Amino acid sequence: MRRHLAALLLASALVPAPALALKPPPPNIVLIIADDWGFSDPGSYGSEMATPTIDALARRGTRFANFHVAASCSPTRAMLLTGVNAHRAGLGNMPETIPPDHAGKPGYNAVLAPGVRTLAQRLHRSGYATLYAGKWHLGHDAADLPTARGWDHALALSQSGADNWENKPNRLLYERADWTRDGKTARLPRRFYSSTLIVDEAIAQVGAVKDRPFFLTLGFLANHIPVQASDADIARYRGRYDAGWTALRSDRAAGVARAGLLPAITPAAMDTTRSWPARDAAQRARWARAMEAYGGMATAMDRELGRLIAHLKASGQYDNTVFVFTSDNGAEATNPEANRFTTVNAHLQYDMAAEHQGQPGSFTYIGASWASAAVSPLRGYKFSAWEGGVRVPFIVTLPPAMRAARGAVASAPAHAVDLAPTLLDLAGVAARDGLEGRSLLPALDDPAAVIHPENEAIGYELSGNAVLYQGRFKLVRNLPPYGDGAWHLHDIMADPGEQRDLAGSDPARLAAMQAGWAAWARANQVLPMPAGYSAPQQIQDNATRNLLPGRVAPLLASLWLLAVGLWVGRRWRRAQAGSNG
Repeated sequence: MRRHLAALLLASALVPAPALALKPPPPNIVLIIADDWGFSDPGSYGSEMATPTIDALARRGTRFANFHVAASCSPTRAMLLTGVNAHRAGLGNMPETIPPDHAGKPGYNAVLAPGVRTLAQRLHRSGYATLYAGKWHLGHDAADLPTARGWDHALALSQSGADNWENKPNRLLYERADWTRDGKTARLPRRFYSSTLIVDEAIAQVGAVKDRPFFLTLGFLANHIPVQASDADIARYRGRYDAGWTALRSDRAAGVARAGLLPAITPAAMDTTRSWPARDAAQRARWARAMEAYGGMATAMDRELGRLIAHLKASGQYDNTVFVFTSDNGAEATNPEANRFTTVNAHLQYDMAAEHQGQPGSFTYIGASWASAAVSPLRGYKFSAWEGGVRVPFIVTLPPAMRAARGAVASAPAHAVDLAPTLLDLAGVAARDGLEGRSLLPALDDPAAVIHPENEAIGYELSGNAVLYQGRFKLVRNLPPYGDGAWHLHDIMADPGEQRDLAGSDPARLAAMQAGWAAWARANQVLPMPAGYSAPQQIQDNATRNLLPGRVAPLLASLWLLAVGLWVGRRWRRAQAGSNG
């Protein structure tokens, strides 16, 4: 495809000036970032879930079988939107998981670093209208919001998630939902559904663009906790998950193989995965309902995306639009009822009844067992550096006029930092200063193309979980509760399920890649994690520290008022008794 584009540019330089007016305009770009979707969640990746809009994009485009991101929200978004690794982008850790001692250190801004250029800034300079709708999670101050980082217009949620039915926060992490429009507090409808709200905003923003190509970023909340969907969308999956997560894990592995993405693999469950038969009938019903809500939420998002595409077709913009679909990490395994503070908080703030899961006022989550099925046949899930945490669905669909493979599967390893140079290539923007990634255009032309040379070392770290990729090999370390803290070595082309550790049989490669990771860590100022650090525990510690004063103060005030009232009442009764005596 590089040769094809180069030929087009050369031809345009040789033709007379009037003919240049016939040059096709730069394409529109729609970047779709789903939240916490596992590798095998889209139907076109082997799932039972109904995602016809995404599947149609897959049939017209290229699915990537080996695309890597960070294991959590904002570091991935930073890499996708800047083309540099998360530490260089300022997101060495997230506000929710950062140890207090790391906050503010180089690379640990927990917001986009000031000097890092975004895709929107680069495309805006080349004449693009830049639009944003949905989850941002890259900063909440005015200087850190999308409209300060290159987007012309933005409806943005600065946090990791929020309620999907109304303007309420995730009350287990935040006191309020921080939605802004163009940098100012947004006024949202009293009732809405998040995916509908985001697409309504996107359609309005696109409709206001005149005579320019646009770059639209969609940050859906689906399927982040709280998992919520309409009764009709949940009912679509009624009974589908009654066989449990072990059965689904096997079904998904077979589906991935049928879809031509990976070879047939017997998936390995994580240690945190429970036995489905050991659950009693009430527990099985509760967990099945949670996964039904998860499927309903994904289908609702897909339907809203279809509504946007229908608008682009009706307005004549569809045939000159590039679509990119991906997820920010693997499926979410967090259990908010895993400790006393969040359990009490969840039951105080939400309707946790099993039969109400997914409905307004509920706080639904799928937990580790379903999450390991949603990433099947891979190992791990969100927050872990196993493939299930960092390998995600990734689809690129080019306009009909651009030569590309259709319905193909690209198997070579690729990474989040590769998106920026790819989109800049497609937009005809030559500047590449500061980018780390490589363009994926060769793989869109030839799915067998290799993107990164075999000897290129690509590092990654988040919350102490670390990776070095080199060709087909992956050096990986996961801290508890996701692993044993030791380094492991895998050939992720031959063993994408990471079931065969090569550390013992190939000690020379192990040592060389450990040295490579240490060099990458030094270059990117990666800090060692505090002794005993655990990402899930840090989330709870940070939430407790941030929320407890706000929750305790009203309680203390109420108790004080009650005490004053009792004292006044007692004095009044004594006075009455004295006057009656």
